[in-house]
Amino acid sequence: MPVPEAAGKPLRAARPPRQVTRLRQRLAELRGPATVPHPMDARALAALAANPGCRRRALLDGAGVDKGALATALGAPANFGQSQFAHQRGNSFEARVKADGGADLVRLLHERLRDGSEAPGPGAVATPDLTAPGPQGRTARTALALREATEAGRWALLDHPMVSLDVAGSPAFLEPDAVVVHPDGSWTVVEIKSFPMVDGAADPAKVGAAARQSAVYTLALERVASMIGRPPEDGGDTADAVHVETASAAKTAEAAGAAETAGPVAPAEAAASADPAGTAAREGPVTPPEAALRARVRHHVLLVCPKDFSNLPTAEMVDVRKQLAVTRRQLDRLTRIEEIAAALPEGTTFDLRLTDDGRTPTRPVEELTAAVEAVDAAYAPECLSTCELAAHCRTRSRAAGRVEALGRGVRGELGGLTTMDAVLTAAMEHPADDAPTGDPTVDALRRAAALRAEALASRPEAVACR
Repeated sequence: MPVPEAAGKPLRAARPPRQVTRLRQRLAELRGPATVPHPMDARALAALAANPGCRRRALLDGAGVDKGALATALGAPANFGQSQFAHQRGNSFEARVKADGGADLVRLLHERLRDGSEAPGPGAVATPDLTAPGPQGRTARTALALREATEAGRWALLDHPMVSLDVAGSPAFLEPDAVVVHPDGSWTVVEIKSFPMVDGAADPAKVGAAARQSAVYTLALERVASMIGRPPEDGGDTADAVHVETASAAKTAEAAGAAETAGPVAPAEAAASADPAGTAAREGPVTPPEAALRARVRHHVLLVCPKDFSNLPTAEMVDVRKQLAVTRRQLDRLTRIEEIAAALPEGTTFDLRLTDDGRTPTRPVEELTAAVEAVDAAYAPECLSTCELAAHCRTRSRAAGRVEALGRGVRGELGGLTTMDAVLTAAMEHPADDAPTGDPTVDALRRAAALRAEALASRPEAVACR
């Protein structure tokens, strides 16, 4: 049977059951057998995609380790996050946006499309029930609901659907705020934020973060669209969504329910356990009806925000094609979780060994530090606003004198000079003939040091430093 393609690349074959079992056991050992896996959300996934060279974060997120609790146990707690007040305000605003069964939200989307299509009338928006046991069951139920809504050829609003995305060989379960199915079979991601739009414009930095987060959802939905059908030949927003072999989502949900009763499952284990032997793919291709062939994901997401500091919703369409391409490329660069775990010393674990109340870690800090340092990190100052372990990584990076602590731009300019001592030595050493070394980085550092020395000589009161 030929291997189907999605997003221009062949789909990976399903792992053998024994390999899945070994991976589940290994990840359970890493986070602690009695530890409930910490879920990965789209914000964390977008941050991981922005720093694909960090094997430490890839492994910890894939294993479901709570990085915030780990950082606190290491003595370097994270100093970022959303306040409880902001969280409550966001939930209140989202509830207002989705009132009336999502009819107002769909009308808002239709107004922003300006495509000449007929506006949804009263009772025209379907709201399918997405209740199912566990993340695997919810993912399967979401896929069924998307297929049914696409085939029905009517407006539908999926409130907090769940989709999955492969991250370095480990499936992550993601939950968009909403997904709207159009009568033509296309899907639009809806991202609801509590920051305001003043005079039709919002903070560009916050809009950019929302676009990166929405791109993760779009990428995951493209995978679902590829299992449902392909867009028409006359184009569309997603040429990557191609028809592939599909399985019965009911079987997947049933398997997910069985897996849920077996205890906590890590993000890296859940999707594989639903169909470990790849039996779905062997059932053969399912020929979708004509309507299903139109399934595609739009590359413009609807960003909904409060209008001018009020509680009234307003919205704008945001093009996420650039963020989508970057996220896809960065995720492809991530090393697979199995390879990272296999390179660790035997017995490595991030288990905090919490007390019976589940709050106080009893694991010695020295052991935790050694376990964390066994995995390579790629620290940059940008990590301080996106990763719970950033403060710990910054301290270790500074102690080792690594140039990464100065930022990715500086690190890229310094080439093979990876430590502060190496940079200072290259800048301060002046040969007698002052001839070029042939290394443009070293020559530039020496010219900069000479100019600095000349400036200091003209100001005797200035304090020189090495």
